[in-house]
Amino acid sequence: MDARTTSERLREAARRTVRDARLPSGPALRPTRRAWQFDALVALVLGIATVYYGIDNAGNVVVREIAPGIEIVIPRPAGPDGLALMVTLAAVASGALALRRRYPLAVLCVVTAATLATPQSVMRLTFYAFIIAVYSAAVYSPYRVAALAALPVSVVLVGTSGNAVTPIVPNEYIALLILVPMAVAAVGLRTWKLRTDEGRARLSLLEREQAEALRRAVEHERARIARELHDVVTHNVSVMIIQAGAARKIMKISPEEAGEALLAVEAGGRSAMAELRHVMGLLTMADEGEGRDEGADLADTTAVPAPQPGLDQLEALVGRVRDTGLPVGLTVTGSPRPLPPGVELAAYRVVQEALTNTVKHASGSAAAVTVEYGQERLRVEVTDTGGHPGAGPGSGRGLIGLRERLAVYDGILNTGRRLTGGYRVEALIPLEAP
Repeated sequence: MDARTTSERLREAARRTVRDARLPSGPALRPTRRAWQFDALVALVLGIATVYYGIDNAGNVVVREIAPGIEIVIPRPAGPDGLALMVTLAAVASGALALRRRYPLAVLCVVTAATLATPQSVMRLTFYAFIIAVYSAAVYSPYRVAALAALPVSVVLVGTSGNAVTPIVPNEYIALLILVPMAVAAVGLRTWKLRTDEGRARLSLLEREQAEALRRAVEHERARIARELHDVVTHNVSVMIIQAGAARKIMKISPEEAGEALLAVEAGGRSAMAELRHVMGLLTMADEGEGRDEGADLADTTAVPAPQPGLDQLEALVGRVRDTGLPVGLTVTGSPRPLPPGVELAAYRVVQEALTNTVKHASGSAAAVTVEYGQERLRVEVTDTGGHPGAGPGSGRGLIGLRERLAVYDGILNTGRRLTGGYRVEALIPLEAP
């Protein structure tokens, strides 16, 4: 029972070994064009050298001293048949090396057979090809089990085939056999160093590109936040300054109207606080209650930022500007429909910036806001009739920010003075068909 079980286990192990030997451990190597050229050159050079060796030594007799005072005479193949045999063996063993990367095991079998058929007196014909074939099978064969089994078998067959006389290297070739491997090793080391330096250079370049991309992203984010802060602060503070100035002038004459103006200042402050907290919320989402100050309750905000303003809040924006004493008309044409939040925010900022400039630089004028919903675009226009110059000339940062904001959505901004007097700001934003 135990003997049968043992024999079954051995047969099962043998079947698994045979099955594993037929299965590749990885994909077959696909040599590059340069590798094919190199292998063909090796096969050609070795073939020429061994064929020349066979022709040059046909019919020679070799006398070797295998021990002190003991010499043996080794005749080499002679005649046309012997010459043809040596040339054929040299050509087959060397030519097979051209395929040593693509079919390493097959090449090993062919070269081993040629080596076994080589007479012992001319072992140099195939011995060097056999060494290269063994190396290639060990390095390039995807059939690892088959390669590990074939290598020792080939070595044992060649070593015990009766060719007891191993090839002897002539003295004039010893220096060459030493210098050539050293040169190859030096070239390989230099190539490895160059590739390592190239890899480091590519890695450094990639790191610099990533750092530059990060820097550009940071600058873009800073510019975006700066635009948001400019839009929020400029509008609300301008309205608050005008309302506070009006309240100061009429405080003694009409306390009730002054009180209304101060209420408008308070409402503008609340709005500014809310929008500022929203902009800061774009940078970081604080935990509930984290970073709250004494003025947080005035803004009536929570840890979650309020939604960005959109076109549905234009009426409230226009109302706050009207409270400053600037007559503003609002006209909406077309069929209002939901738009992407970014588009609505851009349109809102256009109206906010234009009205802010009117309040600051054209006091005493009247303004008109027109929003036109088209099939393919959204048109927003803000005009004023011109008035008394107020604050000094602006920096232009607001209009630059609007152009950059609209450019994100392929929109354009048109600004300039009107022929009838005043100023005109128009934004055209492409829309998808409803």
